[in-house]
Amino acid sequence: MKILKIAFSIVVLAFISAFTVKNMTISGYEVGDKATDFKLKNVDDKMVSLIDYKDVKGYIVIFTCNHCPYAVAYEDRIIALDKKYKKLGYPVIAINPNNPEVQEKDSFELMKVRAKEKGFTFPYLFDEGQKIYPQYGATKTPHVYVLQKTKEGNIVKYIGAIDDNHSDEGAVKVKYVENAVDALLKNKEVSVKVTKAIGCSIKA
Repeated sequence: MKILKIAFSIVVLAFISAFTVKNMTISGYEVGDKATDFKLKNVDDKMVSLIDYKDVKGYIVIFTCNHCPYAVAYEDRIIALDKKYKKLGYPVIAINPNNPEVQEKDSFELMKVRAKEKGFTFPYLFDEGQKIYPQYGATKTPHVYVLQKTKEGNIVKYIGAIDDNHSDEGAVKVKYVENAVDALLKNKEVSVKVTKAIGCSIKA
């Protein structure tokens, strides 16, 4: 009888563990999902939501930050993406997902400094309370989500890296984000929908 009780306890614990692990590994959006809107503070102290952009075709949402060398290496390319695609209906929306208590270089005040230094042409939003990045499933900085605005909502069309070479822009062979947006602008299917985001882990 005692053995049966122990065996039963082991089974129950295994079930609970499996359920817990499953919930811990739940990711965010997948391609085809509808992304919910958000309201986050921009470096100009104004609140920004996707719904504020009335005449757009979609968005290039990029989780990035101040301190990460990968994010810094991509800053000029992110500015270039915004300059190229904002006028075509796909503006960049940058979000800092990091907890400044863990990484002090990613504080809201230092975000303002960095945006001014680099001349960001796009909103640089602070995910206060770190509520938005888990919804998306972002794990790195930078981590990109291309959304297409439709009657059904903002549909995720691409998730992953900006391109295939984080260290050397001159050696880039495949521009994943550009290819995805170009396809959407032509009403075509995005050929590469998911890639692995390369960068620093988000600091929670």
